[in-house]
Amino acid sequence: MGSRSRSRRSRRRAVTVHRRGKRAARPTARKTAPRRKAARGPAALKSPGVVVSTEWLAANLANPRVRAVDGTWHMPQLQRDARREFEEAHVPGAVFFDIDEIADRTTALPHMLPTPAEFSRHMSALGLSSNDFIVVYDTRGVVSAARVWWTFRAFGHGRVAVLDGGLKKWRAENRPLASGAATPAARRFRAKLRPALVRGIEQMRRNIETRREQVLDARSRGRFYGTEPEPRQGLRPGHIPGSFNLPYDMLYRPDGTLLPPEGLKEAFREAGLDSRKPVATTCGSGVTASILALGLHVIGHKKVAVYDGSWTEWGGRADTPVEL
Repeated sequence: MGSRSRSRRSRRRAVTVHRRGKRAARPTARKTAPRRKAARGPAALKSPGVVVSTEWLAANLANPRVRAVDGTWHMPQLQRDARREFEEAHVPGAVFFDIDEIADRTTALPHMLPTPAEFSRHMSALGLSSNDFIVVYDTRGVVSAARVWWTFRAFGHGRVAVLDGGLKKWRAENRPLASGAATPAARRFRAKLRPALVRGIEQMRRNIETRREQVLDARSRGRFYGTEPEPRQGLRPGHIPGSFNLPYDMLYRPDGTLLPPEGLKEAFREAGLDSRKPVATTCGSGVTASILALGLHVIGHKKVAVYDGSWTEWGGRADTPVEL
């Protein structure tokens, strides 16, 4: 009897030890799960700011979450083919953003914003996703790239920056180039319009009466005051009543890089802007107006919109007031 009793106690102790072993193993499994989740690297890329240097892009180009986008555009009278230029030389891995194609094709106005659905379709076809950090550049420095930067932001994508100095600076530094057409695999991109960043003609009409927003025109002084002709036919000379003028090329240096923040602030002050009031920027067709929007964003101005139709719309109508 004594030996049977000892045998039962042994079995009970063995079972007890076995169960404790199971309970002790569980916390280890729970602790390791968060580490596996946190290790999913590229999506956690920290935004370096709204303007990035060529050094930054070169150092981060291999990151799959960093995507270079060539947003080069030329005025029609220059008869230059931006897509062909892209195929001849571009930043490795870049895709080409065609401002005139990725646009509202139902209007005669040039490169007006498309619908969010159309923008999503185009970006997906370019192999861009909503998780990507996008760096836009152009061949001149910071010109049409600013329009593409603003377009991404207008469609709710805030993870976007402009390459300071553009392809011009990239080439001057003998950085690597690629050639040929881009053939990206389609990815998922979701766009949602942010109306606060966009102005239409009726809003600009009402603003003449309310003066709620300052209007800042990026065209040359001659075009603003009507002393030199508009590059597009059929447009009246002059400017929107009450607007200020700051030619876009006063915001960057000869090498195509933007002025430093203090230089930008001084340029906006000299143009007559009140830094406490909201601003709507305008130009010939909404491209260089985006340079002003970029500069204001760099110095921390939070309430800035772009008049998408700009002077092509306003100056092309007979029912809009004009000042000289």
